[in-house]
Amino acid sequence: MKEKPVLSPVLYDCPRENFPADMERPEGVHVLQADFSHPQVRYHSNVPYLCRSGIELHLQILQPECDTPLPLIVYVQGSAWRKQNVYYEIPQLVSVARMGYVVAVVEYRPSDIARFPAQMQDAKTAIRYLKSHAGQYGVDPQRVAVWGDSSGGHTALMVGVTQDMPELDTPDYGEVSCEVCCVVDMYGPTRIDRMNDVPSTQNHNNDDSPESDLIGAPVGEHPELAARTSPMTYLTAERALPPILMLHGTRDRLVPFQQSVLLYEALRALGKQVEFYCLEDADHGGSPFWTQEVLRVIDAFIRKSWQK
Repeated sequence: MKEKPVLSPVLYDCPRENFPADMERPEGVHVLQADFSHPQVRYHSNVPYLCRSGIELHLQILQPECDTPLPLIVYVQGSAWRKQNVYYEIPQLVSVARMGYVVAVVEYRPSDIARFPAQMQDAKTAIRYLKSHAGQYGVDPQRVAVWGDSSGGHTALMVGVTQDMPELDTPDYGEVSCEVCCVVDMYGPTRIDRMNDVPSTQNHNNDDSPESDLIGAPVGEHPELAARTSPMTYLTAERALPPILMLHGTRDRLVPFQQSVLLYEALRALGKQVEFYCLEDADHGGSPFWTQEVLRVIDAFIRKSWQK
């Protein structure tokens, strides 16, 4: 009588570390040790978080595999306050997520649909949405940073300096705070009425400039509207601010380096916590802002902010 073959047991739900390793090594096989130090990152694309001004707004969420909640970085993609390409920096932000962050890229309403302060209001709402869905995306709601580049840097700054001002906010997810632990600003405008003080490749006072579109009127003719968009307008010695990190290239042809100098000096004069890194010869964005050295600076700054 022919014997039945012995079948291996089925190890249902067996964790990897308890599963028996196969020790067979055919001649000529190459062996590499598995490295588990860099988690896989899951991408949640086009997550709707709100409908405003007749358009649905979305988040692009990068979530590393992790058994415990991770700190959150809310990233605001620059676009001259116009329609964003929210996917533009995702390849770079994957590296940030692998450093141990959930990263969410915010879509805000463009200036042709909604003027200032719509962009920062949308970013604040996105922060509250993510905090209220912290369990779904593995977020620690007590450790949240906001980071942006160019007009997104301006938006990130405005979120940080007005986070305790309900008159510049909206009620959506109002039971949750939009407070952040820190702000990272990469080459964001800070005084749109002074963009033409130094050379750049654009006349920022033109009727159709991004700055004029933001306020819905020519910047040079409406200083009162321009002042509302400046982070410096909201600074006082008494009001607490989250720590701010600023990075700007010294050959920025679009948003003059002076824009960051103006805010940095105002913050220091009031004794606020601020760090400023100038990138010698860097232009408006690009690869110099995504080197390992720069990312280490940003990572250290963010982690320090919740250990204060």
